[in-house]
Amino acid sequence: MATIRKSARSTHPAAERPHPDATRRSQRSRQAIYDAALALVGEVGYPKTTIEGIAARAGVGKQTIYRWWSSKAEVLLEAFLDLGEQAVEAQGQEEPYAIPDTGDIAADLKAVLRATVDQLYDPKFEAPSRALAAEGLVNEQLGREFVAKLLEPSLQLHVDRLRAAQAAGQVRPEIDPRIALELFVSPLAQRWLQHTAPVSYAYTDTLVDYALHGLAPR
Repeated sequence: MATIRKSARSTHPAAERPHPDATRRSQRSRQAIYDAALALVGEVGYPKTTIEGIAARAGVGKQTIYRWWSSKAEVLLEAFLDLGEQAVEAQGQEEPYAIPDTGDIAADLKAVLRATVDQLYDPKFEAPSRALAAEGLVNEQLGREFVAKLLEPSLQLHVDRLRAAQAAGQVRPEIDPRIALELFVSPLAQRWLQHTAPVSYAYTDTLVDYALHGLAPR
């Protein structure tokens, strides 16, 4: 039997070669496209980034991109989501992220907003973030996806932390957490997007102090 198996291998060598892993090859192509899209937006800006440029940079054909996405905006959105997932993996987070609850709502909110400032000015995140936010204003479908997939999960973390503060008696029970979070999140977003004034830790700390002064029990 051993002789027969050896003969079969020598007669049909192709049958013994492993088949290419199509899934792995597809994922490599996707990652190359993600990386290319993010790099181009950072280098030349969103308006000058094209499907052709992304394809050339990624080493794939345009038809490969159009098989998965219908526009550069969709490519960039998915690439940005992937970038966020990579950041979480790099931090070794196995559990879903939540705003820490140290028992001090002011300190916890200040810490998460400072981390947000760092991310907003991280070159890897800043250009695609601005591009997606701007394009979402004129592209309603992209705007809805941007909010649902990127903004809303983050906002929900603030809601959860504020609800915990309500349960601890640190925030008035009648306060709507979804509206309350906008007191410090929305001004930060406006300054950053519109360059109306500098964004700093001192600024976000002040936002929290001002917001909580109006939310504290009376």
